[in-house]
Amino acid sequence: MSDFAYGHVMPQAPEIEKAVLGALMIDKDAYLEVCDLLRPESFYEPRNQMVYEAIQLLSADESPVDVLTVTDKLGKMGKLEEVGGPSYIADLSSRVATSASIEYHANIVAEKFLARQMIHYVSVIGKKTFDETYDIKDVVQEAESTLFELSQRNMKKEYSVLSPIVDKALDLVKLAHANQGGITGISSGLNKLDEMTCGWQNSDLVIIAGRPAMGKTAFALSLAKNIAGDQKIPMAIFSLEMSDVQLTNRLISNACKIDGKKLLSGQLDKQDWLRLDKKLDILKVAPLYIDDTESLSVMELRTKARRLVKEHGVKLIMIDYLQLMTASGMRYNSRQEEVSLISRSLKGLAKELNIPVLALSQLNRGVESRVGPEGKRPQLSDLRESGAIEQDADMVIFLHRPEYYGILMSSDGLIDYKDKAEVIISKHRKGGTGIIMMEFKGEYTRFENCDDQSMANCPPTEGGLYSEEEIDPFKLAAIDGYRGGY
Repeated sequence: MSDFAYGHVMPQAPEIEKAVLGALMIDKDAYLEVCDLLRPESFYEPRNQMVYEAIQLLSADESPVDVLTVTDKLGKMGKLEEVGGPSYIADLSSRVATSASIEYHANIVAEKFLARQMIHYVSVIGKKTFDETYDIKDVVQEAESTLFELSQRNMKKEYSVLSPIVDKALDLVKLAHANQGGITGISSGLNKLDEMTCGWQNSDLVIIAGRPAMGKTAFALSLAKNIAGDQKIPMAIFSLEMSDVQLTNRLISNACKIDGKKLLSGQLDKQDWLRLDKKLDILKVAPLYIDDTESLSVMELRTKARRLVKEHGVKLIMIDYLQLMTASGMRYNSRQEEVSLISRSLKGLAKELNIPVLALSQLNRGVESRVGPEGKRPQLSDLRESGAIEQDADMVIFLHRPEYYGILMSSDGLIDYKDKAEVIISKHRKGGTGIIMMEFKGEYTRFENCDDQSMANCPPTEGGLYSEEEIDPFKLAAIDGYRGGY
């Protein structure tokens, strides 16, 4: 880019750059004060970039940094004459008598570099804006994403002293103690799940996974009804699979306990209309925000999520589902690489906004190919692109309905799997893992706590084992036939 872009000289401070380099060569500890603030490209003059690069390499090797060592390093790099020879290095060190102001000067150099980056990027965005081959929405997303990355990349990272962090941790313990229910995050409204998780925690990425027909959407809508509907906590759902109307119809079925088929056909009886009239007013005031953008990109999600948090105070975000997202504007060698970036971005978003992010996820067909009842229970390796997703997630929850596979009773005969689902916590960075049994009302698209009568048959942390003899052969055959259409 021209030094006189837009009729102005590019932002620079060559004399201050020399002062920084000189200070680095007279104080062995000075580099530690600026190493996370400056990079070779932070310097405007090319020869100053080369000198700083030599200082970087010496510091990385824990070698002394002074006029002689820097001169020798530049010679080995083949750049000594290019920077002006030994006399230029000697001149740099003679310019300063102390390194006392190095951090102040380094900040000036960093700010000038950021200004040059901004000017360059504005020029690039301007060209793309005039170019009709670019989608303007993609340009806007790229602009916002890059500006955020620039601000983060040029921000000096500060460390934290342990003492105040201990006080913050103690405050959280006191808060949890004061709460008799032990819920320190956002309650799911599902008692046994809250007992194991203490609620959905801020900055956590939670993956909720299952094969088709296991009830992922039903689980998501049950959480939405409990959190936004009952507790009036603002939350957002990004639905990449269903339209906002389809999702709302299912939410009405969930909240009003009306068979989804009746809602679709309009064949409601008197009791249905009464429940609809009673519950609909609650849903109308629920602070639930639905976005049904197809092929949502991570940049677009970040933009919308920030706006929702800022303008509507959203406390939890849910995505349905992860594998339908894209990382537009970039090219990847494989879908696994793209999903890896998406997964990291979701975790980064949770940390940035300091709210829980819940993402639904599909499982691969490994479950279907395994034989035996225990083989049907999902495991971490069944996650599509499992390496990245498993690594980034703070919690991984699987949804599993034994009844779907024809498993009707546990091996000990104590658990009736009819209308039941297992919520399996397979990874939990902040707590234990285990299996929770819940009521599954498929006709209402709804998960519920086990009622009092069936509570004895709903173990809080372990599901029963089942054997081949307990699988209904007729239902299993029907399932196998249906599965052939995948």
